[in-house]
Amino acid sequence: MRTKLLLLFCLVISSVTATHGQKVTGCGFKVPPRSLRSNFSSVYEAKDILNKMLTSINWQENFNVREQNGIQNAYATIINRARWIIYDNDFLENLDAYTSTKWASISVLAHEVGHHYYNHVVSSSGSTPPKEIEADAFSGYVMAKLGATLQESIAAMQAVASDRASSSHPAKADRVNAITRGWNEVKGTPGNTTPSNPKPTIPENTGNVPTIPSPPPAPVPGNTQTDPNTDPSWIWLTIQSNKDEVVLLSDDGRNFQQAEIKAGQPFVFKFEIYNYGWLRLKYFNGYRTYKLVHGKDYSILWNRRRGNWTLTEVGE
Repeated sequence: MRTKLLLLFCLVISSVTATHGQKVTGCGFKVPPRSLRSNFSSVYEAKDILNKMLTSINWQENFNVREQNGIQNAYATIINRARWIIYDNDFLENLDAYTSTKWASISVLAHEVGHHYYNHVVSSSGSTPPKEIEADAFSGYVMAKLGATLQESIAAMQAVASDRASSSHPAKADRVNAITRGWNEVKGTPGNTTPSNPKPTIPENTGNVPTIPSPPPAPVPGNTQTDPNTDPSWIWLTIQSNKDEVVLLSDDGRNFQQAEIKAGQPFVFKFEIYNYGWLRLKYFNGYRTYKLVHGKDYSILWNRRRGNWTLTEVGE
């Protein structure tokens, strides 16, 4: 048994810039300071903005939108074969206040739509500089379509992008160039600079609308992308018991569901939302919760001295 495989982009990570100690999101955005101003008010407003973006590029797609405050980010993902944009309302409001323009939050949403448009969310490689550059150029293109000026289109990137490149995101200068290039395509003027990872231009209507992929095929020996036996990113969870046992698993740390582990058989799975999740085991005073990370294997052991289950990571 396994949970559904799901990839997301722009996942919040707990990395910190070396110079200012400021948190950075998975898309390379510094988290803006908190503001008391509130303009970006609801899921309905976000949904309306996304629909306008889709109309501007003639893409007939139905996005689901969810507000999830506290994540300090916005990201694109697929859940149960449906496209989702998940965003932190406070993060977008703070970004607008920090840049003094409503277009900052809109450009971030456009960037996430770009990840969907190019089907980055179904790739097994996660976020990479070329993908981020492609989504940035898409954002500039859509912003021009919506009527934003070039300065409004790059405001968010200028204010909160990381100055230095990493393995997952480009440097600020390259990202601003990519947005500028996308914006110029609509305005009919050539860009004056070339980003470090140039991508094909963004057509107004590709004629080949991305579609939600079919469920993963049955495991094929030797195919590390679909076979949990050879793909190390899958979690193998075993329990030292002579009978079937039920544990609780959660993608978000709040909503837990039962999972049955057969005696003598591993429970092989991936979490749906992040590349980690939570396991809850019965404990003498209630429950104890453990964090499970993709790419690691775990074994549940019985501690006879304490009379409780405990978790241990299986070494390589």
